[in-house]
Amino acid sequence: MSDNLPGSGPADDASRPVPPPAPEAPAAPQAPSAAPYQAAAPAPQYPAAPAAVPGKTLGIVGLVLAFLLPIIGLILSIVAVVQSKKAQAKNIPGVIGIIVGALGTIGYIILIISLVSLASVGVDAAQQCLNGAETVEVMGQMVSCSEVNSGY
Repeated sequence: MSDNLPGSGPADDASRPVPPPAPEAPAAPQAPSAAPYQAAAPAPQYPAAPAAVPGKTLGIVGLVLAFLLPIIGLILSIVAVVQSKKAQAKNIPGVIGIIVGALGTIGYIILIISLVSLASVGVDAAQQCLNGAETVEVMGQMVSCSEVNSGY
């Protein structure tokens, strides 16, 4: 039956347009031509980190402790300065720690002496009152024993 259809005869085959050729597969992308290997520029040279000063950290710790516990801060600061001097380096925090620690230690000594002397005056006044005195002299003022015994 297909023979009876128009355009199916041999004469019609020549008049029929030729289909376009099948498209070609795209070519694989080519890598750009690589330049020959070039060495990377050398990294910039930075100066080396300075060496740690022996005793510097201990000097800082001594300085901080000189404010809180002066005698301990004084001792640590002295050790730090000695370590730094052996390395022929300066240790400013250690020197400041020595000064602050010495002043604080002197202040604590004065405070302790004052408290002990005041306590001894109070103990003497209380002892006199217990021995039967009506009034006692405390730091140049007369105080009744009722005030000494009551704590006022």
